[in-house]
Amino acid sequence: METFEIIAMEITYQQQTKGLSFTSAELVRVTEYGDRLWYVDVNGVGDRELLAWFGQSEDIRVQLTAVARSGQTFRGIGYLHPNEPHQAAAIRGDGELLEQ
Repeated sequence: METFEIIAMEITYQQQTKGLSFTSAELVRVTEYGDRLWYVDVNGVGDRELLAWFGQSEDIRVQLTAVARSGQTFRGIGYLHPNEPHQAAAIRGDGELLEQ
């Protein structure tokens, strides 16, 4: 299991790209038995309207671009699960996470 502190993130959904403001975020990449699983936990999401939109939407698929403190850039497709009461979200990966 690898973890990366995320310092910048943007998501693309419904044909629009939006930078995501947050207080902290961590990308976790798990490799077991040759399969890869990844997710991002995001805390302190500043855009309450965005969380509310994802809470009401049936289409929660996003394209993620995330920059780690280490300088690595990650890209992947996932599903954004909002946690409105805590101003947080989880993005669960769907498929490969590309590292640049």
